[in-house]
Amino acid sequence: MYAVCVRDHFMIAHSFRGQTFGPAQRLHGATYVVDLELRRPDLDPDGVVVDISKLSDCLRAVLAELNHRNLDEIPEFAGRNTTTEFLAREIFDRMAARIDEGQLGPNANGLSTMRVVLHESHTAWAAYEGPLA
Repeated sequence: MYAVCVRDHFMIAHSFRGQTFGPAQRLHGATYVVDLELRRPDLDPDGVVVDISKLSDCLRAVLAELNHRNLDEIPEFAGRNTTTEFLAREIFDRMAARIDEGQLGPNANGLSTMRVVLHESHTAWAAYEGPLA
């Protein structure tokens, strides 16, 4: 299986509900480093997994939708704890939709899986991984 990974980051503010989160129930900020990995069993006709430049641009556009936002104020997140795990899946879904729309080009149809890793610190991270259509 071949793989390519790009990295970017974004900054948010949010709060959590529930005793599990202790002081994080109050509004706080986070800066996430994001690793997005795409895999495929065979290289495309150009000999790559995917165009890295297009992948970087697409990830940057997805993160721009969240960057410098208070996630508590985003209607689609109402009633949800926007945990690191939750955000990994959210980024996965947004990227998968862009891939389906053809934003990575016609050779992206051979992509098989994607993994999104959010590093919330140098010692803690969460991920979501799944197949692509």
